[in-house]
Amino acid sequence: MAKVEVLMPKMGESITEGSVIVWHKQVGDPVELDEVLLEIGTDKVDTDVPAPAGGVVTEILTQEGETVPVGHVIAIIATDSEDSTGETRDAAASEPAEAPKSSGPESSVGPATDVSVVMPKMGESITEGTVIVWHKQVGDPVELDETLLEIGTDKVDTDVPAPATGILKEILVPEGETVDVGTTIALIGAEATAPMQDAASMPETPAEAAPLSPGTIEEPAPSSEITPAGEPEQIDSDRHLADGRFLSPLVRSIAQAENISRDELSRIKGSGRDGRLTKKDVVNYLESRKRPTGRTRTPVSTPPVRKKVSHPVPADGDSQRVEVIQMGRMRQLIAEHMIHSKRTSAHVTSFSEVDVTRLVRIREANKQAFLARDGVKLTYTPFLVHAAVEALREFPILNSSVEKNQILVKKDYHIGIAVAIKESGLIVPVIRHAGRLSIAGLAHAASDLAHRARSSELLPDDLQGGTFTLTNVGSLGSLMGTPIILQPQVAILATGSIKKRPIVVEHPEHGDTIAIRHMMVLSLSYDHRVIDGAMGIAFLRRYTEVLENLDPEMEL
Repeated sequence: MAKVEVLMPKMGESITEGSVIVWHKQVGDPVELDEVLLEIGTDKVDTDVPAPAGGVVTEILTQEGETVPVGHVIAIIATDSEDSTGETRDAAASEPAEAPKSSGPESSVGPATDVSVVMPKMGESITEGTVIVWHKQVGDPVELDETLLEIGTDKVDTDVPAPATGILKEILVPEGETVDVGTTIALIGAEATAPMQDAASMPETPAEAAPLSPGTIEEPAPSSEITPAGEPEQIDSDRHLADGRFLSPLVRSIAQAENISRDELSRIKGSGRDGRLTKKDVVNYLESRKRPTGRTRTPVSTPPVRKKVSHPVPADGDSQRVEVIQMGRMRQLIAEHMIHSKRTSAHVTSFSEVDVTRLVRIREANKQAFLARDGVKLTYTPFLVHAAVEALREFPILNSSVEKNQILVKKDYHIGIAVAIKESGLIVPVIRHAGRLSIAGLAHAASDLAHRARSSELLPDDLQGGTFTLTNVGSLGSLMGTPIILQPQVAILATGSIKKRPIVVEHPEHGDTIAIRHMMVLSLSYDHRVIDGAMGIAFLRRYTEVLENLDPEMEL
């Protein structure tokens, strides 16, 4: 029996610990690979944790309600070494009982077993993925955890690391093809192919195979393991710049092919996480290096692909100049989702005007102290989310979805926040359990999601499960809008720009007076299949009341 440790996963760059909310499995329960094992939570998000292997839960080391650091072992799963699906686990087992199996002539066969690369599960509701690009080709050597390919879903794009060290033996799914989660998309073979091992002499075979099975205990293993153990410093220096920034295999290969020195790479400003260099950064650098001096050109990026199409000049002298822009993958997905939503929901939009003078004053009076105390800026977003939750409590139908002839009213308030990404379009990360968070908690959650959205660090689960969406079109300078509902939700609220205007104000003693007030237009799009105009307008009225009557002494 091999033991697999279940670790507290990293839910985001700024999150260092997590709490166990509930265990879905108990000690002694059988569990399958990727089956939900437990639910964890942070002050930002709650999510399910799948089992990293199939087997039986033998130990639960962190109880419900306990908080532990990221990477902490929270449970142990015992896997069955006789299971036909456990070949990879057997190769990684390090128990002495496995030693006899590793000795003898068969010891070279185990490491040579092909390792399947499967389409990973990117989220609970995602059932398929698309291969965007292969970073390795058949015959290329690949290291454990080295980027093998890039995949995409309708939620997020991500790199897939190699599950083992060896040679990419076969690519079963070409670029651009979509397959179900769990489908085998490639095979990784041993560093030496099977025919070479058969032809090799017996004493040489274990030495060649040993690096492929570092967890297997056998007598010759120590000498073969000691040699590579002295190399990490050299490998680390190859993969990092002098300033500590990590270089991905793809960036290293481009730099090698284009003869870009380490000194040049150090001078390139990275757009990835922690300033890491991406493929686009290096490609843009190469383009700028090739440009003639004194001439400027727009940097070329992969999406969208632009090509000029020339047309014959008509006889009347009128020239028609057309530029054809190929839609990138993200833009195609956005277009597909928007059309699907318009075909699914009977859209109607109602408008309301709200006096946010009190909100503006509360924010202005507290933003400096809030930044000093909490380390994040106090924006309008947490107040807008707070008002949405309060209005949804009174009108829960707007926090629902439709399945055939049934209305599914959600009891939790998971508020999506639309974030504009310059090159990708629009992305909607979700603040989970917004109804449980204070203004400060909402501010932290919104800031964290916006930062990770713009730096491409969102997790797949950050983009799923929303029950209601807010889009702040005012941050882009728009007075109002008619937003499209994000399926399968039934409503979306757009908040416009805040403008100072003269407004007639009713005073109990002085009667009607004209005052300069901060005004904002609200635009609520909702699904007329389940929400009538009266309810939509009543929701806006309640939302307006919450914003206009915020307590200046409220706890932030």
